[in-house]
Amino acid sequence: MREPVSPVSAGPAGATDPPAAPGSGGIFSPPYLAATLTFTVVMFLTGFAALAVVPTLPTAARDLDGVSLFPVVAGCFVAAGLFGGVLGGHWADRSGARRPLALGMVLSVLTLLVSASSVSVWQLAAGRFVDGLAAGLVAVSVTTAIGQAYPEHLRPRMLALLSAGWVLPSLLGPPLAGLVVQWWSWRAVFYGLAVLTALPAVALVLVLRRPAPHPGSGPAGTGEVPAERPPLLVAALLSAGAALGQYGASAWDPCHLAAVAAGVVLLVVFAPRLLPRGTWRGARGLPVTVLLRGLTSGTYFAVEALVPLMLITERRVDAVLVGAAFTASAVLWAVASWVQGRVLQHVARHRLVTAGALVMAAAVALAVAGCSGGLPSVTAAAAMPLSAVGMGLLDPCVTVLSLKHSPAHRQGHTTSALQTNMNLGQVVVLALASAVLNACLAAGAGPLGGYRAAFALLLLPPLLVAVLAVRARGD
Repeated sequence: MREPVSPVSAGPAGATDPPAAPGSGGIFSPPYLAATLTFTVVMFLTGFAALAVVPTLPTAARDLDGVSLFPVVAGCFVAAGLFGGVLGGHWADRSGARRPLALGMVLSVLTLLVSASSVSVWQLAAGRFVDGLAAGLVAVSVTTAIGQAYPEHLRPRMLALLSAGWVLPSLLGPPLAGLVVQWWSWRAVFYGLAVLTALPAVALVLVLRRPAPHPGSGPAGTGEVPAERPPLLVAALLSAGAALGQYGASAWDPCHLAAVAAGVVLLVVFAPRLLPRGTWRGARGLPVTVLLRGLTSGTYFAVEALVPLMLITERRVDAVLVGAAFTASAVLWAVASWVQGRVLQHVARHRLVTAGALVMAAAVALAVAGCSGGLPSVTAAAAMPLSAVGMGLLDPCVTVLSLKHSPAHRQGHTTSALQTNMNLGQVVVLALASAVLNACLAAGAGPLGGYRAAFALLLLPPLLVAVLAVRARGD
């Protein structure tokens, strides 16, 4: 599942607003109505597109004779997001959120058209790459845009409204996309989403051209020292390494092995520059929490990429059932997250991380069992929502522990490191699982046997997380 583009803060660091006057209007008052409606519609359609496209990709890859390259299609989105997020943040810090956010929305429409008209799996991959770049731009720009468009007392309400905008897409997007694929064509999903997204994208550009109601809340009006220039070249090389690794994992000839070697070198050399020291060896405190985010996100991403691919291409499951599994995953993630925050709020956070990791391991075991021809396909499909339960339990806890181990003046850097390693984990774990799958196929094993071996590999990260979670304890 594509990560939601949900703002995590109320605006740029240092932004201040005058106190709200008594009786001042809310987010639907005339000065903010246009911005509120536009942001809400854009976020709704962004969520709808994100959650509808992903379950459509396996069918598209099969029809384009590119099943072996499906990891490239899935992984290049994440690889591009690595660079898009850093670029968007740097651009928004320097000149405000209007331009990167507007560009991200325009690119979102264009990439849907590129993907819809694909005549090869490489064109589909190119569309997903541009979509990842757009998502990275939007994800970091939308927070700054809200900071510039609303006074401080209205920002929490707007953030809550945008978060709520993801609920309905999670319920409707995947099953509707599955019905369109089954009754019509996967191309219709992309074309339809492009049409739906075009009008609010234009409206967003027009709204962002207006002066902000409180111009003092933007970067130019804070009076603060500009943020340190982020390592754009490092982020670009890291994205290139991730993309090369995904491509190299799709086959075992000398060209692909060379791509793997180049990708590994780039990741090993440049990833540590964006992560806390000691992350990859699981040092206690902040480094291990960043590592846990990468391992768990990587496992979840690989499950949601490979299980639908196996169900559609090998078990011949209808796209509607796959879409229902995505919907169940979104709902159960939200329910589990609510449970850990309300019902289990007195349980130590690191213990919930362990529990969530064990639930994820059980989910992967279901995927392994579902590769057997003697078991119903729903066995493997159940791995997706069960894995989401594990993520709902542990993911908020990892964030809380990370911030607990981070000094107040470094929490922005910590959030960036979590996001970076989340993307790296998704790329690396999916590439490793795909390499095992393709190696089994090259050795003459049947497709289900290859998937069984790939899913067996995915048991290792959550079990490692269960062991390492105690190193992240906050007391």
